Amino acid sequence: MKEITKAIILAGGEGTRLRPVTLEIPKPLLTVRRKPIVNYLIELFRKHGVREVKVIIRPKDREEFSWWLQRWGGVFDGISVSVEEELKPMGTMGYWFHRLGKWAADESFFVTNGDELKDVDLSLMARRHGEAGGSATLALVAVERPSEYGIARLEGDRIVEFIEKPQAPPSNLANSGLYIINPSVRRHIEGASKKEFLMAEYDLFPALARARKLSGFPGVSRWYDCGTLERWQKAIEEWPVSE
Repeated sequence: MKEITKAIILAGGEGTRLRPVTLEIPKPLLTVRRKPIVNYLIELFRKHGVREVKVIIRPKDREEFSWWLQRWGGVFDGISVSVEEELKPMGTMGYWFHRLGKWAADESFFVTNGDELKDVDLSLMARRHGEAGGSATLALVAVERPSEYGIARLEGDRIVEFIEKPQAPPSNLANSGLYIINPSVRRHIEGASKKEFLMAEYDLFPALARARKLSGFPGVSRWYDCGTLERWQKAIEEWPVSE
């Protein structure tokens, strides 16, 4: 498979569960071991051959991300990092679906949430994605509370069912907030051109699962969802100092 060289970081969330901290600091700029979470994601992408990253933010966070680029941009050698403003909320899929089509062109690309620490062999994930021949591949991680996440049911490497925050989870394999997207996904999103707010978890992944076009990659070696104060503290305490 052709190397994946582009990635999107979704950094426009409100971070309501981390208030009052996120009233002052955007969630992806919170630090773990004195380094912003988004830095770890960029470094992971660079390690696996990604050369261009788009960070999607809210307009109200423009100043904070400008300062972040001034402070840290120099350490991202070999990878282009740019910030895109989402003028109004468009969900986890709306902005890249409607605004970044030309940028992605006919290439597959990575997408990740901007508030999670993760260690994944992206090169192997990309190779498995190419071998599967589907439209998207989710990096999956086993979780203790599956009802709090998007959950996949696997048959082999194929996801045959995807349910966001199910009351009766069909497994404990959760979407780690990292996935590969093919441009071909467009044909699986019914009515997408008529609405700007799109959620991959509801508007894309279930449809791809039904069409047998969604693959799973249960190869996440470390993963920390930093979406609450308790989980953020756990990441600070447990993430290796050398990372």
